[in-house]
Amino acid sequence: MQYKTDSRGSLTYNNKVTNMNVFPSETLTRIELMAAESAVVIFSVSTCCMCHAIKRLFCGMGVSPAVHELDLHPYGVEIHRNLLRLLGCSGGGATSPGALPVVFIGGKMVGAMERVMASHINGSLVPLLKDAGALWL
Repeated sequence: MQYKTDSRGSLTYNNKVTNMNVFPSETLTRIELMAAESAVVIFSVSTCCMCHAIKRLFCGMGVSPAVHELDLHPYGVEIHRNLLRLLGCSGGGATSPGALPVVFIGGKMVGAMERVMASHINGSLVPLLKDAGALWL
């Protein structure tokens, strides 16, 4: 797994400091760029057991995802809020890990834990990974 961190900015997840200069459109652009950097990208929280399970699933399949731990990322609060909006979640806020992990495959959002596990169980996850170049089997 490739863990990504960004040392710029003044946002911290644990201290819940927000930077009001970060507009949602800038954050959405940041998410798009981060999601396109690898065949599989996981937005996660380092202390979340569901996030850990998804990371282990992909590693067990031989996939090396890029992982963005939002509690360690300087823009993690804003990224989390916008991921919740993209998922269509209301509530939860940026202080709880609700709806995480969020997985992108081939630059496209697959969804949260339920969607990824459903895709794995019904057999549609492996073809997605092959099409994105994350699996060569």
